[in-house]
Amino acid sequence: MRFFASLLTLILSLATYPLSAQEAARPKAPSKDEAPASRPAPKPVTLDDLFDRLAKAGSEREAEGIANLIERRFSRSGSDTADLLLSRATEAFTEKDYPLAIELLDRVLALQPNWAEAWYRRATVFYQIDDPVGAMADLHRALKIEPRHFNAWTGLGHIFMASDDKASALEAYRRVLKINPQETSVQTIVTRLLPNVDGQDL
Repeated sequence: MRFFASLLTLILSLATYPLSAQEAARPKAPSKDEAPASRPAPKPVTLDDLFDRLAKAGSEREAEGIANLIERRFSRSGSDTADLLLSRATEAFTEKDYPLAIELLDRVLALQPNWAEAWYRRATVFYQIDDPVGAMADLHRALKIEPRHFNAWTGLGHIFMASDDKASALEAYRRVLKINPQETSVQTIVTRLLPNVDGQDL
């Protein structure tokens, strides 16, 4: 009898045990309204990251893909108006309407004077209309803003080659290869130039 009396006392005490304490003793099931713990957002890829990957690329194909990503970044100024004008200048250049391309690029540079890509694009137009002095000046402006602009270094190398300044051309092409070692067309030019420069102190 004492056993059953003790058991009854235990049952009654459990029945009156605080509900919150009973819930705390049980594992809590996740609520349907509770969102699962979110993973931290991936770190955005910076231009520095892309250049680091370009320098370490293991093949020409890999390097080409990374270079394309860099060129896309170069082509964005942060201004919708400037980006639109650059797009129209590119269309004019494609259609060989060089005066219009220069006019549009002048307007772009008035809006975004620190945009290396715009200086590079205008240099390309100047080169097409046989103005190497204007082209070289714009390429230097582009490289002052973005020293890793491999297309600007390539353009500079071509202008030096056209003026028969092979030592300066070699230096420009070497700068390209320092940024993008997998650029085979530039590697070929450098290989051909080396015997002509004869190991001059550049």
